[in-house]
Parts: sequence; C-alpha cells; structure tokens
Amino acid sequence: MKQKIMSGMRPTGKLHLGHYLGVIDNWVKLQEEYDCYFSVADWHALTTKYDKTENLKQDVAEVVMDWLACGIDPEKATIYVQSLVPETAELHIYLSMITPQNWVERDPTLKDMAKILKSKEGMASQINYGLLGYPVLMTADILTFNADLVPVGIDQVAHVELTRDIARRFNNVYNTNFFKEPQPKLNNCSLICGLDGNKMGKSFNNDIKISDSAEVTAKKIMTAITDRSRLRKDDLGHPDDCEVAFKYWKIFASNGEIETVRCECEKGARGCADCKRQLGAIINDKLSEIREKRKYYENNPQEVERIIREGSARARIEAQKVLSEVRSLVKMY
Repeated sequence: MKQKIMSGMRPTGKLHLGHYLGVIDNWVKLQEEYDCYFSVADWHALTTKYDKTENLKQDVAEVVMDWLACGIDPEKATIYVQSLVPETAELHIYLSMITPQNWVERDPTLKDMAKILKSKEGMASQINYGLLGYPVLMTADILTFNADLVPVGIDQVAHVELTRDIARRFNNVYNTNFFKEPQPKLNNCSLICGLDGNKMGKSFNNDIKISDSAEVTAKKIMTAITDRSRLRKDDLGHPDDCEVAFKYWKIFASNGEIETVRCECEKGARGCADCKRQLGAIINDKLSEIREKRKYYENNPQEVERIIREGSARARIEAQKVLSEVRSLVKMY
C-alpha cells in the first residue's frame, strides 16, 4: 500500500514560478510514488481575508488550473477544495479541545502573520480567533487523511512538528495509536527570487505568473536586475554578482548554455539587454506546453469544476473513515 501524502495551498489567484519550482514540480513527481491529497485551502484564506471573498471561487479555480497545467493528474492524485470536505472542520474541533494554548502561540508562521497584520494601520483587529486556530486547522488538514508524509521546505518543518505533537497527544488522551505522527518530506526543488532580487510574490509585483503570455514574460524579464557594476555593454561582467538574471539562467538553461553565458559575460561579449532577451525566450520555451494546457482548462471551466467536485467527493470518502474512528475514540454520540 502506498504511503499517503497531504499538502495544500491557499487560493491566492494565479500562481507564479515560485509556486511551480518550489512546490508544484515536486508534487508532480510525488504523485507517481504516493497516494497524494492536494488541497486548495479556502478556509485558511479566510483567516486573514474573511472580508475579501468576492473573488474566492475564481481564485480556487485559478489555482486548480495552474496545478493541472503543470502536470498534477486527477487520475493519480486527489485534488480537492478544503471547504468541500467538512469532516476536516469537525476533526478540527476535536483537536482544538486537546491542544494547549501555548502550543498554538509558539507557531512561527502564526507569529509572523500576527506581526504583519499588527504593522498595518487599522489591521490589528484582524488577529482573530480563526487566525489563532490556524495551526490546529492545518493539523486537521493533515490528520483528516492520517497522512504519513507532508512535503515542506526546511522553514516549514515546525508546522509538521506541531502536527506530530497534536497527533501524539490525541493518542495519549484517548489511549490509542490511531493517528500516525506524520514526517516532513523535505523538498529538493529549485528556488527562484523575484525580478527585483527579493522573494517572489504577487503582492511585491515582482513575479512571473505561470499563466503570463510569452509577450508579458519577455517584458517582465527585461526588468530583472543584473550585475549592477556593469555600466556599458562591453564592460567585463561578473555572473555570480548578477542578482537575478544569471540565477534564472541556472534554473532554466542547459549546462552548456549556462557556461556560454558565463564566458561571454566575463569577457564583456554579452550585453545585459541581449542576455535577458535570450533568457526570456528560453523561459517561454520551457513554459509553452504548460501554458497551452492551461488555455485548454480556461476554455473548459466545466471540466475544472468536474475535477474539483469528483476529487472532493473522493477526499470525503477517506475523511469519513478517519472521522468515524475519531468519533468512536472520543465517545461521541
């Protein structure tokens, strides 16, 4: 029997290359070896944007279309929407009853989110009960399927540790060994910075979206920061000091192409503008098939809806098995 993997993303709208390289590309590989459950976490979106839900349904669809375009196969992995599996909400209630308050308060991501909200004028009131309960809801997401593994980056291992703590406490309180203590499965994926050298993000206006057209991508690449020490086209370059563009070359190009770029740059035989035009062409070539698939799903929204509904129904079947056992262990009526 395959081990189970559970992971998810908040519906933030159209995804960017950071999502693709850092998460989705890894999921595509994992679906070949594991029984995967991939959630669009719309309840989690409400923890900070409960008053901005006008585009929530479309944002969910955008995320799913990007997943499908990048290679997540609904025949191999279960794609579902969190709120269409209400068993997770009930499990969250049971887990919240046994979780000490200080366990939640020490969650590093929760602390970071609280600081961000407090720093924004008039936003302090948004540190709400739902946000405080976010770490337990995240645990419920994972334990809904009694997952064996959770794919994460090194900075997210603390999330899985909290899930392990809560699973262990449940087992101790109810004298059982029902819940597994899921292990983190570290991603070995390429990381990509934004066009300005900072973390890539929609809110920073420094991203390249998976769904961007070739023209938009080429235009964005021309804004990427290069070697700030070069003033003229024939100045000797320093590829390792190129803040963004050469990093992109190392992600998207072949070893031979990378060495050619390095050599020509160091000799002053390659201008930054020409270099970025070539880079844009390479990135567009790498993304062409993905974007073609995405266009198909954009033109067939009923198929996206079918995949969401069928995947969520499959997820509920597994979730009901877990919840039935939990209710029995807690001695619910």
